[in-house]
Amino acid sequence: MNKYVFITGATAGFGEACARLFAENGCNLVITGRRKDRLNKLAIEINSAHGVAVHTLNFDVRNEEEVAKVISGVPQEIKDGIAILINNAGLAVGNGPIDNGVIDDWNRMIDTNVKGLLYVSNAIIPLLKSNNGGHIINISSIAGKEVYPGGNVYCASKHAVDALSKAMRIDLVSYGIKVTNIAPGAAETEFSVVRFKGDQSVADSVYDGFDPLQAIDIAETAYFAATRPAHVNLNDIVIMPTAQASSQVLFKN
Repeated sequence: MNKYVFITGATAGFGEACARLFAENGCNLVITGRRKDRLNKLAIEINSAHGVAVHTLNFDVRNEEEVAKVISGVPQEIKDGIAILINNAGLAVGNGPIDNGVIDDWNRMIDTNVKGLLYVSNAIIPLLKSNNGGHIINISSIAGKEVYPGGNVYCASKHAVDALSKAMRIDLVSYGIKVTNIAPGAAETEFSVVRFKGDQSVADSVYDGFDPLQAIDIAETAYFAATRPAHVNLNDIVIMPTAQASSQVLFKN
């Protein structure tokens, strides 16, 4: 695939794994993230390993003006090559009943998971339309399918991603733009460290007793979806560890 793949939240987890896998298969990249040092290090590593073009964009998806300004400044030859958008940037912060919720945590989740996805999509969709098609892959969660104790606002934000994926598919079908929603279950990335505000021991305990998904599992799923024939779109993919039957049912040894 000799094209550009635009990936948000590429400095860790699913986004980084997607960047490495798509590059391994010959795709040029536009990778974005808040952590500039990580972003630049990843770009150098990928370019050295695979020889593909890697363009970096350092911004926070929560900042509407910054998103629009930075993406508008991308060189035209790169804009003309963007064929895939992977809306990966997202996070969970906090884990407790809604009546004990921290408003700043709510804002971070809604601003990143919902508004950030919208800001980036708003900037990229016109490019896909002008390029006569493309593919949007939204990274949602099992939390976008089910609600579980302590999940409240995070679940609401991922239900929004699920709904937006459906809406995008309806609104963009006449332009030949595919939309895929990927909803992972328990996955071992920086996700739990962020959710539990840096408490590594609590984050690690989430995965005790079973084999969780790894970032590469989601990257391979995204790549599979992106490489289906032109007449095939995978609308919605729920991917879970074998040990997980639902958001709340885990078999632990």
